[in-house]
Amino acid sequence: MGSKIDTVDSRARAKPRSEPYWVKLSGGCTLGYRKLTDASIGSWYARYRNAETGARAKVSLGDFSLLPAAHRYDAAKKEAEQWFTHLGRGGASVVPTLRSVCENYVKHVRSTAGKGDGTADDLTARFARWVDDAPIGRVLVTKLTRRQVEAWRAELAATPVLIDPHAKEPRTRVRAASSVNRDCAALRAALNYAHDMGDVTTDMAWRVALRPTKGADGRRTVYLDREQRRRLLGSAEADFAPFLTGMTYLPLRPGALAALTAGDFDRKNGVLRIGKDKAGQERRIKLPTFTAATFSKLAKDKLPAAPLFAQFSGRVWTKDAWKKPMRSAAIAAALPPGTVLYTLRHSTITDLVVGGLDLLSVAQLSGTSVEMIEKHYGHLRADHAAEALAKLVL
Repeated sequence: MGSKIDTVDSRARAKPRSEPYWVKLSGGCTLGYRKLTDASIGSWYARYRNAETGARAKVSLGDFSLLPAAHRYDAAKKEAEQWFTHLGRGGASVVPTLRSVCENYVKHVRSTAGKGDGTADDLTARFARWVDDAPIGRVLVTKLTRRQVEAWRAELAATPVLIDPHAKEPRTRVRAASSVNRDCAALRAALNYAHDMGDVTTDMAWRVALRPTKGADGRRTVYLDREQRRRLLGSAEADFAPFLTGMTYLPLRPGALAALTAGDFDRKNGVLRIGKDKAGQERRIKLPTFTAATFSKLAKDKLPAAPLFAQFSGRVWTKDAWKKPMRSAAIAAALPPGTVLYTLRHSTITDLVVGGLDLLSVAQLSGTSVEMIEKHYGHLRADHAAEALAKLVL
């Protein structure tokens, strides 16, 4: 048969052997067909040699058993040529699946200074929910299409959010566009990293399909004044009140506050250490006298590893644990609809900005970037700017 493998008859006449029958497609690019037994339909391979460096690579293309026998050669040739184009653009010889791309990105983030475990853990959870076990997770990244990514995004957006999954009759709500944006941003970052590493040489599949929805991540509009916050604290259950107090004293994310241990508070110097937060950087906050005294009481007689804020059961507070008591306290305090625990972070940051604290300090205290503070709270500085301009009048 020589190297003729383009017809069904020629492949049927081929003698079984371990080495594929190769046919040259172009310079340095060959397509191979191998069958190990007479009854086998055979498998297809592609082989590449870089004319400049002499580097060689080979990949298995599969058996194309889902296609009619007469169509297998053309399908194998097309896939081989796509791989040759990928390599010719500097792409990696071993092409990962989308799931592997996400895993590689998580490893990169975990080892990158300034990001760390907090961000990596968040990414891992997102990919576990939406990529790892999904059909798209098994797709080779070079074969990913815009249609596949758009279908993945549509399914994500259509999946309702489960409210209080431990309830006897769990309720659901429509997934917010801002939530979809965050999950898409995680996948987009993983794919961009794969593009940078040469795993894929074009971003056409996701460049448009994973763009954020404009206007979805708007400002948080629910703000609680000091009197409303007092009512909230007065309406909270006994073990939840200290946690709420911490949220009113500091502009932290709820998860960062819940993760604090007694050992994170230096009682002698009144300094609180915030571990790797969502922003990924550890930081220390010098507490004012009254706040330090409150934290000293919380840390008293506790082992360093004990949670600074805990439920009566001794367990740390989690998102599922604080939802119900927060909702009950907000209703009892007659607070505006949409009040959640994160509302307290928004309210404290608002007070710091309106109070005149520079945006860099606000960003450092809250564990976010100056750009994010400027984006969501910069409008609050308008009055300060007007006052400053008024002082220029002679």
